[in-house]
Amino acid sequence: MGYSSDEVVKALRRLGFEIYKKRGKGSHIVMVKKDPDKTRIVVIPKQKELKKGTLSSILRQAGITFEDLKNNL
Repeated sequence: MGYSSDEVVKALRRLGFEIYKKRGKGSHIVMVKKDPDKTRIVVIPKQKELKKGTLSSILRQAGITFEDLKNNL
């Protein structure tokens, strides 16, 4: 079973990310996390189930592991 964009957004919010800009009917969600040393920007396509490669890219952008994602759902 894969993860939906809504589930990923929920987990990233718990990890300190915020939605960058509220967009009306866009096909992507942009999230940001500002740390003292780095600002991380993550782009998530709105999909019912994210492909494995897309999810890997999102996790890499966010600087988190798959375990971090699972633990924050």
